[in-house]
Amino acid sequence: MIFVFEVHVHPGHTAEAYAEAWVRASEIIQRAPGACGTRLHRRIGDDRKLLAIASWDSKTSRDAMESTPSDEVKRIIAEQAEFVDVRVIGEFEDPDWIVNPG
Repeated sequence: MIFVFEVHVHPGHTAEAYAEAWVRASEIIQRAPGACGTRLHRRIGDDRKLLAIASWDSKTSRDAMESTPSDEVKRIIAEQAEFVDVRVIGEFEDPDWIVNPG
């Protein structure tokens, strides 16, 4: 499954600064059982809007990590809270099949 959220960086702050903190937190989160990788994308034409996509082997694995986050991840998220707004887009199942053109 994938977990998707959007990040809006406040004026006067940079996506690069948020990305540095995001990498620190992601490195810890990716050690959790079932974590399968994560990506951070910048919106074309608006470098203060980012999209994060985290892949997990199951919703159960992600929920388990979320129920017992590390103190370091909580600290990193808290230190960024005044600089960004985060909006969860949702959790999505992996498709049973993928169609690729030609």
